[in-house]
Amino acid sequence: MAKSKLMKIDEALDLINNDDEIAIGGMSLHRNPMAIAVAIAKSNKNDLTLVDREPGLAFDLLTVSGRVRRIRAAMVTFEHFGIAPGFRRMVESGEVEFIEDVCEGVMAGLRAGAYGLPFMPSAIALDSDLVLLNVKRGIWRVIRDPFNDQDLVVVKAIRPDVALVHVHRADERGDFELYGPKYEDLLKIQAARRVIITAEEVVNEDYFREHPERLALPGFLVTAVVHSPKGAWPTSMYGYYRADYDVIKKYFDSVKAGLSVEKVLEVFAYG
Repeated sequence: MAKSKLMKIDEALDLINNDDEIAIGGMSLHRNPMAIAVAIAKSNKNDLTLVDREPGLAFDLLTVSGRVRRIRAAMVTFEHFGIAPGFRRMVESGEVEFIEDVCEGVMAGLRAGAYGLPFMPSAIALDSDLVLLNVKRGIWRVIRDPFNDQDLVVVKAIRPDVALVHVHRADERGDFELYGPKYEDLLKIQAARRVIITAEEVVNEDYFREHPERLALPGFLVTAVVHSPKGAWPTSMYGYYRADYDVIKKYFDSVKAGLSVEKVLEVFAYG
């Protein structure tokens, strides 16, 4: 029998080191790994880098918590609330470095990381000002297409140190089920060096033998499994619960008002 990867959330935190680059699952206000994001925000982790295409609440909480020194993202919004407040505060104040990317750039980088390639061609427009900026940063390059002799942008592989993803069901070996919108989460898991899964339910390993069609990815890609019912709250969890927009609005207003991290975290105390 395979060794159990089931851990408590504090044990899983030990898999995250200072200076790690972290990819966070979910998107915007949906299926964020909130339970572990709150735990990281309360921890003594430092100098983290966050990378995502369209991040949301968990990403923003970590940014405003003071645990992060660099972020790379394409768009950081709270849907109808507007720009993510922690992201805005920390970037405008210069407390975190912002590497502005585009959706296709992040996707190409994650695909390269997941497929074991050093880079991935993309459809990024060559006339974008970001081309010069990100070529200078060393994350994009302009090369000659060998098939049509035209220039195109290639994106360096993104290989996060850790991926944090909240899923519907998992067994102790790390096999997991993820239904509904998957966003880029499967790519993040395949690209990352270590993967921490938080799960609404932990099931017996017979579950996936009896329902192999429900297996999203096999457990050998997963480092740790944390049983975390309502672990995405107050963001939504497809098939389980909707986003709690009242709580999200309280978070948004608290951060926008400049309250301390300790006061902001009180918003999540009664979930």
